[in-house]
Amino acid sequence: MQKGNGREKDLELYIHIPFCVRKCAYCDFLSAPAEEAVRAQYVEALKGEIYQQRFFGEERKVTSIFMGGGTPSILEGVQIAELLETVHDCFRIEEDAEITVECNPGTLTRDKLSCYRQQGVNRLSMGLQSADNRELGLLGRIHTYEEFLESFALARKMGFENLNVDLMSALPGQTRESWQRTLKQVLALKPEHISAYSLIIEEGAPFYERFGPGAGEEDLLPDEDTERRMYYDTGDILKAEGYERYEISNYARPGFACRHNLGYWERKEYLGLGLGASSLMGGVRYRNHKNLTAYLAGDYTHEEVQRLSRREEQEETMFLGLRKTEGVLLTQELMEAYEEVFAKLEQQGLLVLENGRARLTDLGIDVSNYALAEFL
Repeated sequence: MQKGNGREKDLELYIHIPFCVRKCAYCDFLSAPAEEAVRAQYVEALKGEIYQQRFFGEERKVTSIFMGGGTPSILEGVQIAELLETVHDCFRIEEDAEITVECNPGTLTRDKLSCYRQQGVNRLSMGLQSADNRELGLLGRIHTYEEFLESFALARKMGFENLNVDLMSALPGQTRESWQRTLKQVLALKPEHISAYSLIIEEGAPFYERFGPGAGEEDLLPDEDTERRMYYDTGDILKAEGYERYEISNYARPGFACRHNLGYWERKEYLGLGLGASSLMGGVRYRNHKNLTAYLAGDYTHEEVQRLSRREEQEETMFLGLRKTEGVLLTQELMEAYEEVFAKLEQQGLLVLENGRARLTDLGIDVSNYALAEFL
């Protein structure tokens, strides 16, 4: 695509790959195993959607591309290359754009990583979850910790200098000590970014049948006090190693905060491409449909289309923006809209107003679900 006129708005692209080797026991995302032929058909359909949506690039410049899933690295390297070539043909990509591919250990190869590099991929997000093989088996992961180490080392050898590792605490049978070991083993690798989440037992995920309310095995989950201690351990251990917490569940070395995620929390426009992908464009939120058969036939219908009111935009600004540790830059409109909420949360010690911004305190982050709900 030709260069723009310099007045374009920023745009982020999310590209969904809904395939995986095997569904993890905790996962309720739109993903499932599929035969190689189906994956190939999907790549062609996805290229068609990218081409169809190219008009969004006429007055916008792409600052980040995030390939998520599922497991994008299940595709062949040349298939990822074809998708990114189509994106470059249809959109104007900033020279310093952040381009991320989510990867599962056990699906990466030298050839795939070489294709990624050739297409400008400059960030990998690697799903580890735990350094304990027993915990990995319980989660239904397709890899061992040793296989993760091989994939991580290969990525470094191939020249990737911006690596994220996903971790998960409060797993069934997990102890505080095993969580600390996972953190310390991953820190020894010196990744640039770490995403650390607590397990949530989602209805619809296989785990729900075992560990959901009344399922019978809830007692295998860490108790509330242990989960809280794991949460504090995460912040303390990562901070001691120079990682800055820039969002409730995300930590990075200086200069390596995920730009794509920041854009989401700051409500920048993003275009979702692929089965079930969500978008925020021109004040409208919508989602692609989830019918794979229809998508493969070229049906790119949008569902759940919602034009946001001004009040809903304000709610999102606060609800999403306060996830960042730096908080939200306040306008007079926001000050007036949430004057009472600010006063209440300040009195409770959950929020601070300073330097024209609102941000959650450490206590506010600890009870973020409650604090953020006050703005809805």
